[in-house]
Amino acid sequence: MNTDQKTVALVMSGGGARGMAHIGVIKALEENGYRISSIAGTSIGALIGGIYLSGKLDEFVEWTANIGKYDLLKFMDFAINKSGLIKGEKVFQKLKPFVNDVKIESLSIPYAAVAVDIMSHTEVVFSKGSLVDAIRASAAIPTVLRPFNLNDRFLVDGGVLNPLPIDVVKRNPGDLLIAVDLNADIPFKPAEIEKPEKDEANQTYEKALQFINEKWSKFFKSDKSKSIGFFDLITQSIYAMQIKLTQAAIEKHQPDVVVRISKNSCEMFEFHKAVEQIAYGRKQLENKLQEFNK
Repeated sequence: MNTDQKTVALVMSGGGARGMAHIGVIKALEENGYRISSIAGTSIGALIGGIYLSGKLDEFVEWTANIGKYDLLKFMDFAINKSGLIKGEKVFQKLKPFVNDVKIESLSIPYAAVAVDIMSHTEVVFSKGSLVDAIRASAAIPTVLRPFNLNDRFLVDGGVLNPLPIDVVKRNPGDLLIAVDLNADIPFKPAEIEKPEKDEANQTYEKALQFINEKWSKFFKSDKSKSIGFFDLITQSIYAMQIKLTQAAIEKHQPDVVVRISKNSCEMFEFHKAVEQIAYGRKQLENKLQEFNK
């Protein structure tokens, strides 16, 4: 092992499809001679960390690069009820090949995933036990995915209480502490890419999402939702909360490097933008490393 290699304690936040930027960050770290020595993540951050430690990141990148808008609908088992819009079983079955069914304590480096016990309003940190269960619990976005029932506890997305879990990452002396915030309230200039005309599948996808939003809004009737889509109302409320919690965590723990990913870079379910998000994450990390190493 190269003892002179720079090491990183990496913290990755939640943020839906923007989490593909985490992959760009990881790739750029490796390309710049850094070795990740520990990982902590919430939601998509926990997922990407688990995939990376399973040694399946390249396969996952290849898979996501071929995801189209229409494909996403096939991964969703809709069940509109008061606990969540999507059961989540289909999604996690699709992700199963990329996450090893192992104990967290058997991983090559320390790993922690954050979830929340929604009934007791307490944070739950998975630093041992099933890696699959840890990710499933950490990624259960309230009102979107059903809570994960584990040992009679209803667990939801860790971002409810700790969207950027800097406090739970195991940092060794000499580690560079890097935090990746997917909900940064900063401007985003999208890459200039050629946009193909919408084919029949894409039109079907957009109609389906419109139908889902209408049904969801009807199910959760609210006068306030008339001026803003219900989904937007929920997501913007969550973002507002997470931005404040994230700012507080950064101010308290003072990471060496904060990689900010604009909350406007893509929407929660826009996984068909994986390639663009990976490139964006890579670029943001490289810019921050240049600033840090000046």
